[in-house]
Amino acid sequence: MHLNSLPQLLYVIFIALLAVSGAKIQDRADVVTDFECPSTVALAFNEADHYKNVDYDPTTGNSINGSFWTDSNTMETLHLLMLQTGRSDFDGLADNSFLGRNALVPSTNWETFTGPFFDDAGWAVLALWTMADYKATRHQPDVDDFFAAAATVYDLIASNWDDTCGGGVWWTVDHTYKNAITNELFLTLSAQGYLRFKNETYLENAKKVWAWIEGSGMRNDQGLYNDGLVLGTCVNNGETTWTYNQGVILSGLGALYAATGNETLISEAEITIDATIRNLTMNGILKESCDDVVLEGIPCDSDQGIWLKHLQYFLTFVHPNYPELAAKYNSFIGSQSEAVLRLATDSQLDIGSVWYAADAGGSIFSVQSLASGIMAHVTNAQYGPCL
Repeated sequence: MHLNSLPQLLYVIFIALLAVSGAKIQDRADVVTDFECPSTVALAFNEADHYKNVDYDPTTGNSINGSFWTDSNTMETLHLLMLQTGRSDFDGLADNSFLGRNALVPSTNWETFTGPFFDDAGWAVLALWTMADYKATRHQPDVDDFFAAAATVYDLIASNWDDTCGGGVWWTVDHTYKNAITNELFLTLSAQGYLRFKNETYLENAKKVWAWIEGSGMRNDQGLYNDGLVLGTCVNNGETTWTYNQGVILSGLGALYAATGNETLISEAEITIDATIRNLTMNGILKESCDDVVLEGIPCDSDQGIWLKHLQYFLTFVHPNYPELAAKYNSFIGSQSEAVLRLATDSQLDIGSVWYAADAGGSIFSVQSLASGIMAHVTNAQYGPCL
């Protein structure tokens, strides 16, 4: 499949969907949106530079002390930032990254590479697409290799759908758990895949997995998605309502709306956005249930940035017909970015996991939490107020 032959290529960070029909792709620098906040963009790049210079190992192509799925998110975010602004500060990072290096090798065994977790595989597809988008706008070679790798990984995920609990893809190759995040990723990949490639199989999968998620019972009476289902009884297990569970569903619903025009999907997304703001915040700032200003338990991943990134994707998918939604959440988005800057960032530009209050020993400063904070600034640059 050649890039020029795609009937439509979706750039998720555009203010509207770009239709490409047999023509060469327009330089991203020519279509930069005019509402990017310069000061917030500068803040995002400052933190991204810090990641690149301090926390990225160019020898291995991995983050130092990172993990596969969080590295995928980080690569996606840095390339989203460049696409969003038309800049090329991290040019070459796609090919140098561990994920990109393997995309350039036709013999890569992606089943082994992505490991046993199909949610990890889903994050990799999003990163591969975004890196390919960046390379395409710069007219760089080997874009098709990134898309081909993403297609292979997507098919691995899709092949692990079965009728247990009425449907859904499994979390791991062991087939012992069906959960929210894996299926939400399958939803957004399928809907976005259809918008990109006009492959009806992607659209069928998107409709199928949304119907399953909607009927699964994983969303509780607060409007939030719990972690997954009890194997055997297939009922909501009542486990943690992670922020990223409430985020990835948004990009999936937004992309499926863009593909079908089904306006009920917008309402479904709003329920979850509003439930997150109502139930998963403190002092108006996103909070994971295991975050503590003073460490009192086991620390957890810093996933708030993923929620914001997928809210950003949702707003971009629906913005042409629902511009009022960007206005509705503008202030909340800005508050998250400001909290990261004022409360979570230390003098070395590292960012901690706790955003909602000043650290008193409980915030975990890691490459994962740094990337999460960068995501907050990237989203704010597009849909929030200037800091």
